[in-house]
Amino acid sequence: MLSTMPHLRVRRPSPTTVEFTVTSSPPPALPLRIVYILMAVCRILLAILAILLLRAVCIATLPPPIHTHILLPAVFAHLDSSPLGAFLFNLSTSLPPSTITVPLSLLLLYLLSLRSGQSESLLVMRGLGVQTTETPGSYLRASATRFIPTEKIRDVFVNEAFRGFEVRYYLVVVVEGEDDVVVVFPGLLPGRKIVETVWRGARECLYERTGEEKGG
Repeated sequence: MLSTMPHLRVRRPSPTTVEFTVTSSPPPALPLRIVYILMAVCRILLAILAILLLRAVCIATLPPPIHTHILLPAVFAHLDSSPLGAFLFNLSTSLPPSTITVPLSLLLLYLLSLRSGQSESLLVMRGLGVQTTETPGSYLRASATRFIPTEKIRDVFVNEAFRGFEVRYYLVVVVEGEDDVVVVFPGLLPGRKIVETVWRGARECLYERTGEEKGG
């Protein structure tokens, strides 16, 4: 899949709102947009083919009383009588046993569901709070969003921890009444420069002054 090292994108919809997005997707240049469109079309076609092949395998292996009523609704009647339906049925009978074909088809569907990159964002709204959003690397998983109101935010700071044999820096939000801190960008864990840039921008937007002044 097309992906790059995590990089930062900053968007300011208004003077009191700023959104920091860390993503591993490449910049949306015109050539890449064309590639994405072509990849999306290929994904859809391959996914449809895999689903139809799975259905053909089930029809070929299940007893007629079952597949006639469950797997052959009226909407598929035309497909089964078409050249494509005949091709898929003949292909399903010539493939290895269903114990191999079905898992491989499901694996193909899963690979087709993977995104080209992962993204995580922090939306800071002065006077309201912050909202974190995590977009997973698969279309099969929903995005996770959490909103933290301003009155619940005790502090926003940069922490460091060991990950293997290296020191990693990450941005955390201390929430009132919670024992655990909220880690921002937990999946991508960008580098120190990005983390400090987001930290300064978030504190400046929240408190109307720079992070250094607030920390001092």
